[in-house]
Amino acid sequence: MAATVKVQHAKTHLSALLARVEAGEEIVIARGDRQVARLVPVNPRAPRPLGFVSYRLPDTFFEPLDDNELAAWER
Repeated sequence: MAATVKVQHAKTHLSALLARVEAGEEIVIARGDRQVARLVPVNPRAPRPLGFVSYRLPDTFFEPLDDNELAAWER
């Protein structure tokens, strides 16, 4: 069952109400005795896969640099 709060309470405690909504609770905001709005959690987005580009480093990437290349990087 959803918790009901008055508009003034919602205005002054919005951060706390949002924390409750993030935890899965539903909050109904009422003006007087009339319900006017609902705060509900948004469906979380599916996690995006890491490494969406297929690429593999060549084995030579980890080989030591020769002296000329190393000197160019140290300038």
